[in-house]
Amino acid sequence: MRLDDYIDGLEPDEDARRRRLAREKSYEVTEYLEDFERAFEESVQGGDLFGSTSPSVFVGRSGYPDVSTGLLSPVAGDVDPESLVTDASWYGAVGIDDVVQRRSSLLNSNRRADVRDAGSLADSDSVHDAWSGFLGTQREVAIAGDPVDVEIGLDGTPELDLSGGEISAPRGPRARANRAELAENPYVPRPVKKTLEDDDWQAEGAMTYLYRRGFDVYEINNILSAGALGRGENRRLVPTRWSITAVDDTVGQYLRGQLRDTQSVDSVEVHENEFMGNRYWVVLAPGTWEYELVEMKAPGSIWNQGDGDVWMGAASEGFEGRSGYVQETAGAYYAARLGVLEHLVERGRQAKCLVLREVSDDYWAPVGVWQIRESIRNAFDDEPGEAEDFATAVKAIEPHLPVSTARLRRKSSMVSGLQSSLADWT
Repeated sequence: MRLDDYIDGLEPDEDARRRRLAREKSYEVTEYLEDFERAFEESVQGGDLFGSTSPSVFVGRSGYPDVSTGLLSPVAGDVDPESLVTDASWYGAVGIDDVVQRRSSLLNSNRRADVRDAGSLADSDSVHDAWSGFLGTQREVAIAGDPVDVEIGLDGTPELDLSGGEISAPRGPRARANRAELAENPYVPRPVKKTLEDDDWQAEGAMTYLYRRGFDVYEINNILSAGALGRGENRRLVPTRWSITAVDDTVGQYLRGQLRDTQSVDSVEVHENEFMGNRYWVVLAPGTWEYELVEMKAPGSIWNQGDGDVWMGAASEGFEGRSGYVQETAGAYYAARLGVLEHLVERGRQAKCLVLREVSDDYWAPVGVWQIRESIRNAFDDEPGEAEDFATAVKAIEPHLPVSTARLRRKSSMVSGLQSSLADWT
């Protein structure tokens, strides 16, 4: 599957509607943004941002292959940069307001570049060999084991952009950078050095190698975005939105392969979790690997802002996986699947799996698919409910869902295969 297949379209008017919804749901956020503008003016001296510590990078997708590529760094000097990095530690520790504030605290100092051609942003002609200039600094930040001190020269005033997506978290202000320099020598973990030095390693193999060496998907997607993985001149900048799903998918395929010869779970289990206005049910049943995600998004939630019916989307795969990108459920599909597969590999068992996700109108701002991934990962922490069989498990969940049994059965291939009575369709 090509990385280009991970595109998730978003029309400009959707951005505007989301911003209006944010203002309606949280005055605290809008007040924070006003304070942020004042803090930015105090932090930028003569067009430069000095002594800033950059924890991560961001690569846009608009205009691909000519993209905006930048360094993310906190404006306020008293903020711990590691606390602004999206990772598993955010689960249970932050709310939607917190995410919006943390992400909007990061200034995206960016330049435009071709995803393969370094152009004037480095001494090298190609991105894969760019270790100097703006792109070189960006790559050093991406591969470092800790946030890196940088000095950034800016052109013009920042533009505040609260847009984000189901896949990526909300973004903060943007400003064009005319230069970026390291203020220290970053520490680079040994496994990352190994993937950088091997020009014959395909990106997929490098991703799984880093995952097996204990790197979480958050760290891997940062490295992939900066064009630091893959075979030699095939390396390129990868839009952050695409890299998140690409890493989830690649690691998920690797984990699915680990289940091929394992035994099945012995009984039907029902796991539940709730986080940030999202509720999840994970049903595991005896059988070979099979997976389906069904999403139900309430009117007034961030992805269904009308006053009509609950929106439904679904996607599934069998034992051999999928051959194409999921459209309806997009990055949520791969993030949820990763959490399930990690649990099953840890147990050394495979299963038939149905994930149901209900999005309520309390989910008023997009925070990224990390909350889906972490909600599923943490759904297995408590003792599961049990059911006599798969059909009984689904019937027990159905009364709690925002849709009728008939709608669920029409949308879900797994549920539609269950024996039904006439009452289920009335």
